[in-house]
Amino acid sequence: MFNVKELKKSFLVSLWFMFLTFPIMVIKVNTIYGKVEWRWSRMFMVGVGSFFLSFIWRYMLRKKEMGMKQAEEGQDLKVPLTQRLIHEKRFSRPALIIICLFAIAFPLVFSLYQVNIMTTALIYVVVGLGLNIVVGLAGLLDLGYVAFYAVGAYSYALLNYHFGLGFWTVLPIGAGLAMLFGILLGFPVLRLRGDYLAIVTLGFGEIIRLVLENWNEFSFGPSGIANIPRPGLFGIQMNLHQVHIYIYYLMIGMTVFTIFVVRRLQDSRIGRAWMALREDEVACQAMGIDKTKTKLSAFALGATWAGMGGVVFAAKTTFINPASFTIWESIIILCIVVLGGMGSIVGVICGALVLILLPEYLRAFSEYRMLMFGAALIIMMVFRPGGIISDVRKVYQFKGFNETTKDQ
Repeated sequence: MFNVKELKKSFLVSLWFMFLTFPIMVIKVNTIYGKVEWRWSRMFMVGVGSFFLSFIWRYMLRKKEMGMKQAEEGQDLKVPLTQRLIHEKRFSRPALIIICLFAIAFPLVFSLYQVNIMTTALIYVVVGLGLNIVVGLAGLLDLGYVAFYAVGAYSYALLNYHFGLGFWTVLPIGAGLAMLFGILLGFPVLRLRGDYLAIVTLGFGEIIRLVLENWNEFSFGPSGIANIPRPGLFGIQMNLHQVHIYIYYLMIGMTVFTIFVVRRLQDSRIGRAWMALREDEVACQAMGIDKTKTKLSAFALGATWAGMGGVVFAAKTTFINPASFTIWESIIILCIVVLGGMGSIVGVICGALVLILLPEYLRAFSEYRMLMFGAALIIMMVFRPGGIISDVRKVYQFKGFNETTKDQ
Protein backbone atom coordinates (compact mmCIF):
# COMPACT_ATOMS: atom_id res chain seq x y z
CA MET A 1 0.00 0.00 0.00
CA PHE A 2 0.99 3.65 -0.36
CA ASN A 3 2.67 5.49 2.49
CA VAL A 4 2.08 9.08 3.54
CA LYS A 5 4.96 10.30 1.37
CA GLU A 6 3.37 8.93 -1.80
CA LEU A 7 0.01 10.46 -0.91
CA LYS A 8 1.68 13.83 -0.40
CA LYS A 9 3.25 13.58 -3.85
CA SER A 10 -0.13 12.86 -5.44
CA PHE A 11 -1.67 15.75 -3.52
CA LEU A 12 1.06 18.13 -4.77
CA VAL A 13 0.48 16.91 -8.33
CA SER A 14 -3.24 17.69 -8.02
CA LEU A 15 -2.46 21.19 -6.71
CA TRP A 16 -0.08 21.79 -9.61
CA PHE A 17 -2.68 20.71 -12.17
CA MET A 18 -5.31 22.92 -10.53
CA PHE A 19 -2.92 25.88 -10.78
CA LEU A 20 -2.08 25.18 -14.44
CA THR A 21 -5.68 24.72 -15.58
CA PHE A 22 -7.13 27.54 -13.48
CA PRO A 23 -7.30 30.18 -16.29
CA ILE A 24 -8.85 27.71 -18.73
CA MET A 25 -11.21 25.65 -16.59
CA VAL A 26 -12.36 28.21 -14.01
CA ILE A 27 -12.45 31.67 -15.61
CA LYS A 28 -14.98 32.28 -18.38
CA VAL A 29 -15.33 35.79 -19.83
CA ASN A 30 -18.66 36.70 -21.40
CA THR A 31 -17.72 39.45 -23.87
CA ILE A 32 -21.35 40.19 -24.82
CA TYR A 33 -22.57 41.11 -21.34
CA GLY A 34 -19.16 42.06 -19.94
CA LYS A 35 -19.28 39.51 -17.11
CA VAL A 36 -16.80 37.04 -15.66
CA GLU A 37 -18.05 33.61 -14.61
CA TRP A 38 -16.16 31.63 -11.96
CA ARG A 39 -16.61 27.87 -12.37
CA TRP A 40 -15.09 26.56 -9.14
CA SER A 41 -16.65 23.12 -9.50
CA ARG A 42 -14.44 22.42 -12.51
CA MET A 43 -11.30 23.19 -10.52
CA PHE A 44 -12.48 20.73 -7.86
CA MET A 45 -13.04 18.05 -10.54
CA VAL A 46 -9.57 18.65 -11.99
CA GLY A 47 -7.99 18.34 -8.55
CA VAL A 48 -9.81 15.12 -7.65
CA GLY A 49 -9.20 13.57 -11.07
CA SER A 50 -5.50 14.41 -11.15
CA PHE A 51 -5.07 13.12 -7.57
CA PHE A 52 -6.58 9.72 -8.37
CA LEU A 53 -4.73 9.46 -11.71
CA SER A 54 -1.45 10.25 -9.99
CA PHE A 55 -2.33 7.71 -7.29
CA ILE A 56 -2.96 4.97 -9.88
CA TRP A 57 0.10 5.99 -11.91
CA ARG A 58 2.43 5.66 -8.91
CA TYR A 59 0.84 2.36 -7.93
CA MET A 60 1.46 0.93 -11.42
CA LEU A 61 5.04 2.21 -11.46
CA ARG A 62 5.69 0.65 -8.07
CA LYS A 63 4.19 -2.64 -9.24
CA LYS A 64 6.37 -2.55 -12.35
CA GLU A 65 9.51 -1.93 -10.27
CA MET A 66 8.66 -4.86 -8.00
CA GLY A 67 8.23 -7.10 -11.03
CA MET A 68 11.61 -6.02 -12.40
CA LYS A 69 13.28 -6.75 -9.05
CA GLN A 70 11.75 -10.22 -8.96
CA ALA A 71 12.99 -10.85 -12.50
CA GLU A 72 16.50 -9.76 -11.54
CA GLU A 73 16.48 -11.99 -8.47
CA GLY A 74 15.54 -14.95 -10.65
CA GLN A 75 12.17 -15.64 -9.08
CA ASP A 76 10.49 -16.10 -12.45
CA LEU A 77 11.09 -19.49 -14.02
CA LYS A 78 12.24 -19.84 -17.60
CA VAL A 79 10.31 -22.33 -19.65
CA PRO A 80 12.37 -24.38 -22.14
CA LEU A 81 11.88 -23.56 -25.79
CA THR A 82 10.36 -26.93 -26.74
CA GLN A 83 7.79 -26.83 -23.93
CA ARG A 84 6.83 -23.25 -24.74
CA LEU A 85 6.35 -24.01 -28.44
CA ILE A 86 4.21 -27.05 -27.64
CA HIS A 87 2.18 -24.98 -25.17
CA GLU A 88 1.62 -22.21 -27.72
CA LYS A 89 0.62 -24.61 -30.49
CA ARG A 90 -1.77 -26.47 -28.22
CA PHE A 91 -3.69 -23.37 -27.24
CA SER A 92 -3.41 -21.40 -30.46
CA ARG A 93 -5.18 -23.84 -32.79
CA PRO A 94 -8.73 -23.18 -31.52
CA ALA A 95 -8.05 -19.44 -31.57
CA LEU A 96 -6.77 -19.66 -35.16
CA ILE A 97 -9.87 -21.59 -36.25
CA ILE A 98 -12.16 -18.99 -34.66
CA ILE A 99 -10.21 -16.11 -36.25
CA CYS A 100 -10.33 -17.76 -39.70
CA LEU A 101 -14.08 -18.36 -39.48
CA PHE A 102 -14.64 -14.78 -38.32
CA ALA A 103 -12.50 -13.38 -41.16
CA ILE A 104 -14.37 -15.42 -43.78
CA ALA A 105 -17.83 -14.49 -42.46
CA PHE A 106 -17.00 -10.82 -41.81
CA PRO A 107 -18.33 -9.39 -45.14
CA LEU A 108 -21.47 -11.50 -44.84
CA VAL A 109 -22.33 -10.16 -41.38
CA PHE A 110 -21.16 -6.53 -41.34
CA SER A 111 -21.90 -3.58 -43.60
CA LEU A 112 -19.85 -2.34 -46.55
CA TYR A 113 -18.47 0.49 -44.42
CA GLN A 114 -17.09 -2.02 -41.91
CA VAL A 115 -15.60 -4.08 -44.74
CA ASN A 116 -13.81 -1.02 -46.13
CA ILE A 117 -12.35 -0.18 -42.70
CA MET A 118 -11.15 -3.74 -42.22
CA THR A 119 -9.60 -3.79 -45.71
CA THR A 120 -7.64 -0.62 -44.87
CA ALA A 121 -6.51 -2.23 -41.61
CA LEU A 122 -5.32 -5.33 -43.49
CA ILE A 123 -3.31 -3.13 -45.88
CA TYR A 124 -1.58 -1.61 -42.86
CA VAL A 125 -1.00 -5.11 -41.48
CA VAL A 126 0.89 -6.09 -44.65
CA VAL A 127 2.86 -2.84 -44.74
CA GLY A 128 3.55 -3.03 -41.00
CA LEU A 129 4.91 -6.57 -41.32
CA GLY A 130 7.23 -5.28 -44.06
CA LEU A 131 8.53 -2.52 -41.81
CA ASN A 132 8.84 -5.07 -39.01
CA ILE A 133 11.58 -6.74 -41.06
CA VAL A 134 13.58 -3.51 -41.17
CA VAL A 135 12.90 -2.13 -37.68
CA GLY A 136 11.83 -5.12 -35.60
CA LEU A 137 14.20 -7.80 -36.89
CA ALA A 138 17.18 -5.91 -38.31
CA GLY A 139 16.98 -2.95 -35.91
CA LEU A 140 17.28 -0.30 -38.65
CA LEU A 141 15.15 2.77 -37.89
CA ASP A 142 13.43 3.74 -41.15
CA LEU A 143 11.35 6.95 -41.13
CA GLY A 144 10.95 7.12 -44.90
CA TYR A 145 9.15 3.82 -45.36
CA VAL A 146 6.15 5.54 -46.95
CA ALA A 147 8.33 6.23 -50.01
CA PHE A 148 8.20 2.53 -50.99
CA TYR A 149 4.45 2.59 -50.37
CA ALA A 150 4.20 5.50 -52.82
CA VAL A 151 6.39 3.71 -55.38
CA GLY A 152 3.98 0.76 -55.45
CA ALA A 153 0.89 2.96 -55.72
CA TYR A 154 2.28 5.15 -58.49
CA SER A 155 3.64 2.13 -60.34
CA TYR A 156 0.13 0.78 -60.77
CA ALA A 157 -1.42 4.18 -61.53
CA LEU A 158 1.17 5.22 -64.15
CA LEU A 159 1.57 1.83 -65.83
CA ASN A 160 -2.19 1.52 -66.14
CA TYR A 161 -2.57 5.10 -67.41
CA HIS A 162 0.17 4.91 -70.07
CA PHE A 163 0.22 1.21 -71.02
CA GLY A 164 -3.13 -0.14 -69.82
CA LEU A 165 -1.60 -2.81 -67.58
CA GLY A 166 -3.95 -4.53 -65.14
CA PHE A 167 -3.74 -5.04 -61.41
CA TRP A 168 -2.36 -8.58 -61.43
CA THR A 169 0.31 -7.65 -63.97
CA VAL A 170 1.49 -4.61 -62.03
CA LEU A 171 1.41 -6.25 -58.57
CA PRO A 172 4.77 -8.05 -58.99
CA ILE A 173 6.15 -5.09 -60.97
CA GLY A 174 5.29 -2.67 -58.16
CA ALA A 175 6.88 -5.00 -55.61
CA GLY A 176 10.00 -5.28 -57.76
CA LEU A 177 10.32 -1.52 -58.25
CA ALA A 178 9.90 -0.97 -54.51
CA MET A 179 12.61 -3.58 -53.88
CA LEU A 180 14.90 -1.73 -56.32
CA PHE A 181 14.33 1.54 -54.47
CA GLY A 182 14.99 -0.26 -51.18
CA ILE A 183 18.38 -1.40 -52.49
CA LEU A 184 19.14 2.11 -53.78
CA LEU A 185 18.35 3.49 -50.31
CA GLY A 186 20.35 0.76 -48.60
CA PHE A 187 23.66 1.47 -50.33
CA PRO A 188 24.19 5.06 -49.04
CA VAL A 189 23.23 4.20 -45.46
CA LEU A 190 25.37 1.09 -44.94
CA ARG A 191 27.69 2.92 -42.53
CA LEU A 192 24.93 4.74 -40.65
CA ARG A 193 22.98 3.66 -37.58
CA GLY A 194 20.59 5.08 -35.00
CA ASP A 195 19.53 8.70 -35.34
CA TYR A 196 21.69 9.33 -38.42
CA LEU A 197 20.00 6.45 -40.27
CA ALA A 198 16.57 7.80 -39.27
CA ILE A 199 17.42 11.29 -40.60
CA VAL A 200 18.67 9.94 -43.95
CA THR A 201 15.63 7.71 -44.48
CA LEU A 202 13.36 10.62 -43.49
CA GLY A 203 15.02 12.77 -46.15
CA PHE A 204 14.63 10.00 -48.72
CA GLY A 205 10.89 9.77 -48.06
CA GLU A 206 10.47 13.53 -48.38
CA ILE A 207 12.48 13.58 -51.63
CA ILE A 208 10.17 10.99 -53.18
CA ARG A 209 7.08 12.93 -52.09
CA LEU A 210 8.41 16.26 -53.40
CA VAL A 211 9.38 14.70 -56.73
CA LEU A 212 5.87 13.29 -57.12
CA GLU A 213 4.35 16.63 -56.15
CA ASN A 214 6.43 18.86 -58.47
CA TRP A 215 7.13 16.69 -61.52
CA ASN A 216 3.82 17.34 -63.27
CA GLU A 217 4.81 15.72 -66.56
CA PHE A 218 5.55 12.44 -64.81
CA SER A 219 3.17 12.12 -61.85
CA PHE A 220 0.53 14.81 -62.66
CA GLY A 221 1.65 16.78 -59.58
CA PRO A 222 -0.77 17.64 -56.76
CA SER A 223 -3.76 16.82 -58.98
CA GLY A 224 -2.93 13.14 -58.68
CA ILE A 225 -4.21 10.28 -60.82
CA ALA A 226 -7.88 9.32 -60.85
CA ASN A 227 -9.99 6.51 -62.33
CA ILE A 228 -7.52 3.78 -61.37
CA PRO A 229 -9.23 0.46 -62.12
CA ARG A 230 -9.95 -1.96 -59.32
CA PRO A 231 -8.64 -5.56 -59.50
CA GLY A 232 -10.58 -7.92 -61.72
CA LEU A 233 -11.41 -11.62 -61.52
CA PHE A 234 -11.13 -13.39 -64.88
CA GLY A 235 -13.09 -10.63 -66.60
CA ILE A 236 -16.19 -11.09 -64.41
CA GLN A 237 -18.30 -7.94 -64.13
CA MET A 238 -18.85 -6.96 -60.49
CA ASN A 239 -20.78 -4.13 -58.90
CA LEU A 240 -19.31 -1.80 -56.27
CA HIS A 241 -20.35 -3.94 -53.31
CA GLN A 242 -18.94 -7.12 -54.83
CA VAL A 243 -15.67 -5.40 -55.75
CA HIS A 244 -15.08 -4.24 -52.17
CA ILE A 245 -15.78 -7.72 -50.83
CA TYR A 246 -13.41 -9.14 -53.44
CA ILE A 247 -10.65 -6.71 -52.38
CA TYR A 248 -11.27 -7.70 -48.76
CA TYR A 249 -10.75 -11.40 -49.48
CA LEU A 250 -7.76 -10.49 -51.64
CA MET A 251 -6.19 -8.72 -48.64
CA ILE A 252 -6.98 -11.71 -46.41
CA GLY A 253 -5.00 -13.91 -48.79
CA MET A 254 -2.16 -11.41 -49.05
CA THR A 255 -2.02 -11.09 -45.26
CA VAL A 256 -1.79 -14.86 -44.81
CA PHE A 257 0.92 -15.02 -47.48
CA THR A 258 2.86 -12.19 -45.80
CA ILE A 259 2.65 -13.86 -42.39
CA PHE A 260 3.88 -17.16 -43.86
CA VAL A 261 6.84 -15.57 -45.66
CA VAL A 262 7.87 -13.30 -42.78
CA ARG A 263 7.66 -16.22 -40.34
CA ARG A 264 9.85 -18.34 -42.61
CA LEU A 265 12.32 -15.49 -43.01
CA GLN A 266 12.40 -14.93 -39.25
CA ASP A 267 13.34 -18.57 -38.60
CA SER A 268 15.80 -18.78 -41.48
CA ARG A 269 19.52 -18.05 -41.57
CA ILE A 270 19.01 -14.51 -42.88
CA GLY A 271 16.47 -13.90 -40.09
CA ARG A 272 18.98 -14.93 -37.44
CA ALA A 273 21.53 -12.64 -39.12
CA TRP A 274 19.01 -9.74 -38.89
CA MET A 275 18.49 -10.35 -35.19
CA ALA A 276 22.25 -10.58 -34.59
CA LEU A 277 22.65 -7.26 -36.43
CA ARG A 278 19.95 -5.75 -34.24
CA GLU A 279 21.57 -6.88 -30.99
CA ASP A 280 25.18 -5.91 -31.72
CA GLU A 281 26.47 -4.83 -35.12
CA VAL A 282 30.15 -5.21 -34.20
CA ALA A 283 29.71 -8.69 -32.75
CA CYS A 284 27.58 -9.65 -35.75
CA GLN A 285 30.38 -8.69 -38.14
CA ALA A 286 32.97 -10.41 -35.94
CA MET A 287 31.00 -13.67 -36.23
CA GLY A 288 31.51 -13.60 -40.00
CA ILE A 289 28.10 -12.26 -41.05
CA ASP A 290 28.20 -10.04 -44.15
CA LYS A 291 26.84 -6.77 -42.79
CA THR A 292 26.34 -5.22 -46.24
CA LYS A 293 24.33 -8.15 -47.56
CA THR A 294 22.27 -8.36 -44.37
CA LYS A 295 21.28 -4.68 -44.39
CA LEU A 296 20.50 -4.60 -48.10
CA SER A 297 18.33 -7.71 -47.84
CA ALA A 298 16.39 -6.14 -44.94
CA PHE A 299 15.76 -2.91 -46.85
CA ALA A 300 14.89 -4.75 -50.08
CA LEU A 301 12.47 -7.27 -48.56
CA GLY A 302 10.84 -4.68 -46.32
CA ALA A 303 10.29 -2.38 -49.29
CA THR A 304 8.79 -5.24 -51.32
CA TRP A 305 5.80 -5.56 -49.02
CA ALA A 306 5.33 -1.80 -48.97
CA GLY A 307 5.20 -1.82 -52.77
CA MET A 308 2.57 -4.56 -52.79
CA GLY A 309 0.51 -2.67 -50.23
CA GLY A 310 0.78 0.49 -52.33
CA VAL A 311 -0.56 -1.29 -55.41
CA VAL A 312 -3.58 -2.55 -53.44
CA PHE A 313 -4.10 0.90 -51.92
CA ALA A 314 -4.21 2.52 -55.37
CA ALA A 315 -6.64 -0.13 -56.62
CA LYS A 316 -8.91 0.28 -53.59
CA THR A 317 -9.12 4.09 -53.55
CA THR A 318 -8.99 4.52 -57.39
CA PHE A 319 -7.28 7.89 -56.76
CA ILE A 320 -3.85 8.82 -55.42
CA ASN A 321 -1.88 12.03 -55.01
CA PRO A 322 1.29 12.97 -53.08
CA ALA A 323 -0.79 14.09 -50.07
CA SER A 324 -1.51 10.41 -49.36
CA PHE A 325 2.17 9.67 -48.69
CA THR A 326 3.34 12.21 -46.12
CA ILE A 327 5.69 11.67 -43.20
CA TRP A 328 2.70 11.00 -40.95
CA GLU A 329 2.02 7.78 -42.82
CA SER A 330 5.53 6.59 -41.99
CA ILE A 331 4.99 7.55 -38.35
CA ILE A 332 1.69 5.64 -38.20
CA ILE A 333 3.29 2.52 -39.68
CA LEU A 334 6.23 2.84 -37.27
CA CYS A 335 3.79 3.25 -34.35
CA ILE A 336 2.07 0.05 -35.47
CA VAL A 337 5.36 -1.84 -35.21
CA VAL A 338 6.47 -0.25 -31.92
CA LEU A 339 3.09 -0.36 -30.20
CA GLY A 340 2.34 -3.90 -31.36
CA GLY A 341 5.78 -5.25 -30.46
CA MET A 342 8.96 -5.02 -32.49
CA GLY A 343 9.85 -8.37 -34.01
CA SER A 344 6.49 -9.93 -33.13
CA ILE A 345 4.21 -10.90 -36.02
CA VAL A 346 1.10 -11.23 -33.84
CA GLY A 347 1.99 -7.96 -32.12
CA VAL A 348 2.21 -6.05 -35.41
CA ILE A 349 -1.18 -7.43 -36.47
CA CYS A 350 -2.74 -6.33 -33.17
CA GLY A 351 -1.04 -2.93 -33.41
CA ALA A 352 -2.41 -2.34 -36.91
CA LEU A 353 -5.93 -3.33 -35.90
CA VAL A 354 -5.82 -1.11 -32.82
CA LEU A 355 -4.36 1.99 -34.49
CA ILE A 356 -6.53 1.80 -37.62
CA LEU A 357 -9.85 0.52 -36.29
CA LEU A 358 -10.09 2.43 -32.99
CA PRO A 359 -9.97 5.94 -34.54
CA GLU A 360 -12.83 4.95 -36.83
CA TYR A 361 -14.96 3.56 -34.02
CA LEU A 362 -14.22 6.54 -31.77
CA ARG A 363 -15.61 9.15 -34.15
CA ALA A 364 -18.27 9.94 -31.53
CA PHE A 365 -15.41 11.27 -29.40
CA SER A 366 -13.78 13.16 -32.27
CA GLU A 367 -12.84 16.12 -30.05
CA TYR A 368 -10.95 13.92 -27.59
CA ARG A 369 -9.87 11.16 -29.97
CA MET A 370 -6.27 12.30 -30.43
CA LEU A 371 -5.99 13.02 -26.69
CA MET A 372 -7.06 9.46 -25.91
CA PHE A 373 -4.73 8.14 -28.60
CA GLY A 374 -1.74 10.03 -27.17
CA ALA A 375 -2.54 8.96 -23.61
CA ALA A 376 -2.76 5.32 -24.70
CA LEU A 377 0.65 5.53 -26.38
CA ILE A 378 2.23 7.08 -23.27
CA ILE A 379 0.75 4.43 -20.98
CA MET A 380 1.90 1.64 -23.29
CA MET A 381 5.45 2.97 -23.56
CA VAL A 382 5.74 3.37 -19.77
CA PHE A 383 4.18 0.12 -18.57
CA ARG A 384 4.71 -2.15 -21.62
CA PRO A 385 7.72 -0.87 -23.55
CA GLY A 386 7.92 -4.16 -25.41
CA GLY A 387 4.54 -3.56 -27.06
CA ILE A 388 1.13 -5.20 -26.83
CA ILE A 389 2.59 -8.63 -27.63
CA SER A 390 6.35 -8.45 -27.28
CA ASP A 391 8.67 -10.77 -29.13
CA VAL A 392 9.59 -13.80 -27.03
CA ARG A 393 13.30 -14.47 -26.90
CA LYS A 394 14.19 -18.04 -27.71
CA VAL A 395 15.76 -19.93 -24.82
CA TYR A 396 18.04 -22.85 -25.61
CA GLN A 397 19.12 -25.29 -22.91
CA PHE A 398 22.46 -27.01 -23.30
CA LYS A 399 22.90 -30.37 -21.65
CA GLY A 400 26.37 -31.25 -20.53
CA PHE A 401 28.30 -34.28 -21.74
CA ASN A 402 27.57 -36.27 -18.63
CA GLU A 403 23.81 -35.65 -18.86
CA THR A 404 23.69 -36.66 -22.53
CA THR A 405 25.60 -39.89 -21.86
CA LYS A 406 23.25 -40.72 -18.99
CA ASP A 407 20.24 -40.22 -21.23
CA GLN A 408 21.73 -42.61 -23.76
